[in-house]
Amino acid sequence: MKLLSIIIPCYNSESYMHYAIESLVVGGEDVEILLINDGSTDETEAIATHYAAKYPGVVTAIHQANGGHGEAINTGLKHATGLYFKVVDSDDWVDTRAYLKLLDTLKTFSGTTGTIDLLISNFVYEKQGSKYRKVMRYDNVLPKDKIFSWDEVKPFKKGQFMMMHAMIYRTNLLREANLTLPKHTFYVDNLYVYTPLPHATRLFYLDVDFYRYFIGRSDQSVNESVMIRRIDQQLKVNHLMLEAIDLDTIHNERLRDYMLKHLEIVTVISAILLIKSGTKENLRKKRELMRYVKQENVELYVNLKYGLMGRLINLPGKVGRMISVMAYKISQKVIGFN
Repeated sequence: MKLLSIIIPCYNSESYMHYAIESLVVGGEDVEILLINDGSTDETEAIATHYAAKYPGVVTAIHQANGGHGEAINTGLKHATGLYFKVVDSDDWVDTRAYLKLLDTLKTFSGTTGTIDLLISNFVYEKQGSKYRKVMRYDNVLPKDKIFSWDEVKPFKKGQFMMMHAMIYRTNLLREANLTLPKHTFYVDNLYVYTPLPHATRLFYLDVDFYRYFIGRSDQSVNESVMIRRIDQQLKVNHLMLEAIDLDTIHNERLRDYMLKHLEIVTVISAILLIKSGTKENLRKKRELMRYVKQENVELYVNLKYGLMGRLINLPGKVGRMISVMAYKISQKVIGFN
């Protein structure tokens, strides 16, 4: 069994995928790197095949018809043989020193009695054209250098939540959670992070800046203008998150509190993008979203209606919407996201 399976979904990634691959092959025989060529029409297939031939036993190329980011992860999970599972997007990369320390840490948990369910590390926003790099850390809420449970997790701040870049799940936990992501759907990383969480009881936080999250390409799915064009995809994922887990069945209060806050920030982002688009159709969708939240989770609805972030997305009239968008822009500058 490999220590770590690393899945790299690749779609028309010829111009940048080698950065991700080269940063990961230094893990050597401890890792398997599964390059999932998701129906690319450029040289991605040839590049993936080249790396598989260059690093036999470490890199495997898998070619499939286009199914989207989620389907590439599904394929990776079916083929993964590693004890732990990590997704690295083809336009991102990892820090070498942090990577080697992470692998050494995972080795200490590879025994049958010491296995952890989830390892969390830091990630860095590598924003194109920006001199300032925002590091997303969790040292204010998670114990360091020890196995811990949700009972030891401090309350996350508003707007603070874990992203896929920060997380390494135990592979069989994802299978036990029946994780299956929807095809041809963007923004499924929220489902990947959120839905397996109730199955994770043994956690570990490694305070290293491991993952480098590149943002700034005009065609990137997280580019704001692209997200607005694909708002129905964001709303689909938002709905699936609301439906995936009944939070009233989560008995650990710290875990439930985190999951509720995660849902809240995803819903706020959906609402802000709908407001920012400025179209009557999207303002109608925003009202429909709030009605759906009220139907699925009354507590979340109350938070969105009367809480700080909720009030931000419910300011009345055109002036209110302008204030909402302005506050969102300030958050972008402070946090550094796209």
